[in-house]
Amino acid sequence: MRIAVLTISDSVSSGKQEDRSGPAVATRCKELGWQIVTSMVLRDDRSAIETVLKELAQGASADVILTTGGTGLGPRDVTPEATITVCERLIPGFSEHMRAQGAKKLPRAILSRAVAGIRGETIIINLPGSPRGAVDSLDAIAELLPHAVAVLHGARHDSEPS
Repeated sequence: MRIAVLTISDSVSSGKQEDRSGPAVATRCKELGWQIVTSMVLRDDRSAIETVLKELAQGASADVILTTGGTGLGPRDVTPEATITVCERLIPGFSEHMRAQGAKKLPRAILSRAVAGIRGETIIINLPGSPRGAVDSLDAIAELLPHAVAVLHGARHDSEPS
């Protein structure tokens, strides 16, 4: 699978903090045998996030776009709203499962407002901003992603796993 990783953080984009979550997600994707096609940092700006998500999905260079950051309760946390705006269909099960699995380790995981959805033939998934939370959330759905991408690209959606 081809993966784009977007770190969304004012402090990282301004150089005040090091990006730890984007590289952690990229490393985990590589361990899973997935190809990182792009990795970038954006500030917490809804319009900018929407623009980049649209461009990546329309370019069809990535099967999955993983965002990290901007999913909390803070006033600048707008990643879910940007994602909902650009997605044509939502995949609520991914975000529900990530929160449920995360809450087993850290009760505050249920405060995540992360969403997942589809634009064209690209799946967009919001992950938390902490490196551990982002990787744990990805791990919660990692085995489902290849099948989801295959179905989105036209494979049969059989009831029995192959």
